[in-house]
Amino acid sequence: MPALASHRKPRTRVRTTTPAVGLTTAALASVTLLSTQSATAAPSEPKPGIEEVQKKVDALYRQAGTATQEYNKAKGASADQRSKVDALLEAAAKRADKLNETRRELGNYAAAQYRSGSIAPTATFFLADDPQSYFDQDQLMARMTSQQQKTVADFRTQQKEAAAKRVEATKSLETLTESQETLRTSKQQVQTKLTEARSLLSKLTAEEKARLAELERKKEAEAERKAEELARQQAAAEEKAKEEAAKGEAGTGTETGGTGSGSGYATKAEKVLAFARAQIGKPYVWGATGPSSYDCSGLTQAAWKEAGVDLPRTTWDQVEVGTRVATADLQPGDLVFFYDDISHVGIYKGDGMMIHAPKPGANVREESIYYMPIYGSVRPA
Repeated sequence: MPALASHRKPRTRVRTTTPAVGLTTAALASVTLLSTQSATAAPSEPKPGIEEVQKKVDALYRQAGTATQEYNKAKGASADQRSKVDALLEAAAKRADKLNETRRELGNYAAAQYRSGSIAPTATFFLADDPQSYFDQDQLMARMTSQQQKTVADFRTQQKEAAAKRVEATKSLETLTESQETLRTSKQQVQTKLTEARSLLSKLTAEEKARLAELERKKEAEAERKAEELARQQAAAEEKAKEEAAKGEAGTGTETGGTGSGSGYATKAEKVLAFARAQIGKPYVWGATGPSSYDCSGLTQAAWKEAGVDLPRTTWDQVEVGTRVATADLQPGDLVFFYDDISHVGIYKGDGMMIHAPKPGANVREESIYYMPIYGSVRPA
């Protein structure tokens, strides 16, 4: 008998999708979270270009130069104030000695009256800590000898002078404290700016450093080109001046020359430049005045001192010394100042070139005066 077919429906296997749904939900949640974090996170700052780094570093070195001049100014003021305070304290001590000497003399008068047998009102006056309260007693003053009256008058004057000196010394000490605080602040500013500049340079790759060096070479080449042009102009002007002078001096045997072109200035300038050349290769150190290192105004001050001219310490004061001259009229020995804040100075050596102490990390060297923006120039003597 043939087998009967089964009428039971085959079982359908139901596949659950719950785990898949859960995984998809978690993945979506993760994507959403990451998207949200990416949207809210601050965008990273783009790395500055090498030209921008160069500008920032140059600006930081210039700001450090300005702070160096502030430091030099504060250091000079502090030293001057210290000398003034010492002088005032010494003067106050001398006043006190004179006051004590007069007090002893008054005491001798009182002792003499005591030995005579009684303490008279006059002796009470002599022994008082403050004889001032007795000065209006005319009868008492009348009973003194002229010498005693003079001693009392001297005592009164010396008291006032001693008190005045003490007050002056106290005020001077307060000023000294302020100068010293300015000195500390200026020193910190210099150090901060230099640290920032070094930090920027330290982050450069080898390739970026090479590109920065190339930018510096281009800057130097352009500055030298301008210096050569100035040298040609000055040579042409000098030749023309000689021709005109020769025409004017024909048959007279006299010699003429403008300010700074006479033998007196030229002799001093030779000494200045000889000293400056001898310093080439020595390091720039902010606040230094030699002999092993210099900052810019320390070098110019030391060089001109060699020629017998005492210049002030800072660029801001040096620019006020002597006669202002145009760039086209520069002569060896003249001082050339740079930047709007007059924070740098060099010694003109001729042909558009100068000798200067450039910046931290560099040595005293010759360089075109067009390497930095010129503020103005002076002839110190």
